[in-house]
Amino acid sequence: MTVAIMFQGTGSDVGKSLLVAGIARALSNRGLNVRPFKPQNMSNNAAVTPCGGEIGRAQALQAKACRVEASTDMNPVLLKPQTDMGSQIIVQGKIWGNTNTGNYWGRRHELMPTVLESFHRLADEADIVLVEGAGSPAEVNLRSGDIANMGFAIAAQVPVILIGDIDRGGVIASIVGTGELLQQEEKDLVKGVIINKFRGDLSLFKSGVTIIEEKSGFSSLGVVPYFKDARKLPDEDAVSVQSGASSAGKAKAFDKRDTIRIAVPLISRISNFDDFDPLIAEEDVELTFIHPGDVIPAETDLIILPGSKATIGDLEFFRTQGWDIDLLAHVRRGGQVLGICGGYQMLGTLISDPEGIEGEVASVSGLGLLPVTTVLTGDKKLTEVKGHDISSGEVITGYEMHVGVTEVAGAQVNDILPMLSIGQREEGVQLGSGQISGCYLHGLFVSDSYRAAFLNRIKKREASALSFEKEIDVTLDALAQHMEENVDLDKLLSIAGYQ
Repeated sequence: MTVAIMFQGTGSDVGKSLLVAGIARALSNRGLNVRPFKPQNMSNNAAVTPCGGEIGRAQALQAKACRVEASTDMNPVLLKPQTDMGSQIIVQGKIWGNTNTGNYWGRRHELMPTVLESFHRLADEADIVLVEGAGSPAEVNLRSGDIANMGFAIAAQVPVILIGDIDRGGVIASIVGTGELLQQEEKDLVKGVIINKFRGDLSLFKSGVTIIEEKSGFSSLGVVPYFKDARKLPDEDAVSVQSGASSAGKAKAFDKRDTIRIAVPLISRISNFDDFDPLIAEEDVELTFIHPGDVIPAETDLIILPGSKATIGDLEFFRTQGWDIDLLAHVRRGGQVLGICGGYQMLGTLISDPEGIEGEVASVSGLGLLPVTTVLTGDKKLTEVKGHDISSGEVITGYEMHVGVTEVAGAQVNDILPMLSIGQREEGVQLGSGQISGCYLHGLFVSDSYRAAFLNRIKKREASALSFEKEIDVTLDALAQHMEENVDLDKLLSIAGYQ
């Protein structure tokens, strides 16, 4: 018998990913062999697995919570939006194709056998599989062919726990209403509810729990207080960043003389934005996501152009916001600039898409701050890497996830140097003392010694005591304890069929 339990939400961003991570670490601490699983994810915040595949960042974090390596089976279908109507589809870690929304929704049922294959492979090696849904099962207009929520739960015969977010209001209606919209076969699979993100006096909501149980017929497994340290963990997708609710907004007592001010333009298809989490965690760093319509502040020390799922489209978006003018003014003032992946491509002189990888065949001028040109190709590079920083000699680790080949164009540039050394090859470029630089490597700033050296080049500072990876692990343990205290994990295990 497969031992598994599925967590579905009354809507998006109700905290499913965080709950699964916390429960995964709690069960792992109890000695269980746990695996996370999400049949279908939609996010441009992705991770590279050791086998060279690609999965959602949330499942990579959940694997860490389980203390196991991430695998492509943990997220067999990943949709990476490129436009408002189109996405790149990743299946078991590799590109399956590009499609518009209508085409995918009409064909997604074809992927159910693949989804079940991945699920059963995980189940064979685990004591329990924690399955995370996507969006809400109450989106009944999208029920046909569903592989993400009740469609999967029925196919795999996995019991379901429904998650409601009390922080956004209307949690009683959202849970009861979701139950009313489920078909009887689906409703029979729902074995309980968890109310998430509670703030205040829990005794005041006791009657609310009773009403939910009476009106929905679902028993409560717990009311989980808001976990304030969630900001220390990577966000699943760009919703929190775009809404201004990300960890970049955390309160710090800055000494303005010593603060390092970093600005990240919030391009429309930003990807792998967890690159910035280690910088945000530094107490003397003030990292601001610049929203559309806002200007890049003149007092900024460093502008980082982030990764993008649609480089040419986002370059046009960047210019439409007037950020290209802000960027050039920043450089004239002596400010520093870093481009990562798509942002690196944008800093060059030319980006060509002869095969229409991102949509239409196109060739556009870059921002012209680095003497490099990029040609987008159909081959996607997915690999974990280790090397060192040319300027400081510090060890760096990270991963590459990109389409395109970028080359130096113009031997007349005398002060151009490689940025990184990876094995036997050079990666990225920097001009002069590193005022302007770019590379393909995501996850650069996780390396504590490199991050310290990089920030010290911007402003002389005392070395930080922050160990970013250790802080993630400590936070996961605190989250696990939070789950132990507020969720009936014994009842959850019983529902899942664990003996």
